[in-house]
Amino acid sequence: MDVLAFFVEPLQYGFLTRALAVTVAAAVVAAVLSCWLILMGWSLMGDAVSHAVLPGVALAYIIGIPFSVGAFVFGVGAVALIGIVRSTTKLKADTVIGVVFTALFASGLAIVSATPSQIDLMHILFGNVLGVSAGDVLQVLVLGAVTLAVLLFKRRDLTLLAFDRTHAHVIGLNTRFLSALLLGLLALTVVVGLQAVGIILVVAMLITPGATAFLLSRSFDRMLLIAVVLTVAASVTGIYASYYLDISTGAAVVLCQALVFAVVYLVGRPDGLLWQVRRRRPGSRGRSLPEPQRSDPADRTAATPARVSDDPATSGA
Repeated sequence: MDVLAFFVEPLQYGFLTRALAVTVAAAVVAAVLSCWLILMGWSLMGDAVSHAVLPGVALAYIIGIPFSVGAFVFGVGAVALIGIVRSTTKLKADTVIGVVFTALFASGLAIVSATPSQIDLMHILFGNVLGVSAGDVLQVLVLGAVTLAVLLFKRRDLTLLAFDRTHAHVIGLNTRFLSALLLGLLALTVVVGLQAVGIILVVAMLITPGATAFLLSRSFDRMLLIAVVLTVAASVTGIYASYYLDISTGAAVVLCQALVFAVVYLVGRPDGLLWQVRRRRPGSRGRSLPEPQRSDPADRTAATPARVSDDPATSGA
């Protein structure tokens, strides 16, 4: 098989073309949002929202309405419930998040088990990107475009919120509104990602791209660009890998993203693990070892996020 046939053959199937469009769209939106989640320390909130939407998806299937509606309602509801419990108790945010999202996730499982003939649990948990229709593609593209447009439109305000919440408040920004907006966009992004990788794996798309980009750059603009480029490449690679290796598409996409992170962690940065090991080897001091150039300290300092609230439940209240 020549190179051209390798790339063209999967695109001859309509279901794979639609899967590619949905996966790339979801990956781009999740990659952009993940940069803010990483900087603000809200990764656990992304995990919570992705699991908490299960009862909404199950009820939507039973009622006969678009599952995205049920998922979004329960995603926003989970954020609100976490905020209420956090503000009325002395429990820490991670404790409240753990209690709420596991309770909602268990509720969803109970609903699914009560109506096994109505809902395919595997499709909800792990996605069914190869079975998306043209209408599903349009829905993902529209929701993804709306989410991405809001993120880019409010980029400066959200970035200031992530780097220095106090300064953002001093200059007149409504930090509560911005926090609530970001959490709402998180719920919407989870809805977009459900079609591609399902409830269980969507959290990887919300964390891995931002984490990988953070290792490579301390400039937030470059971080956004790197996250998008790497996650699109990993998504396309995952689609092709699932076709030729006959494995789960969602799992292949997430594994490709994890592989990129592993490579960056080991060798893709000046202080990567393998570079550190090589510099510490006995006898290396007398040799001229190739060492990657370090980034400008001024750039690193300027883009290092200030201490921000690690309590998304109260920051949006």
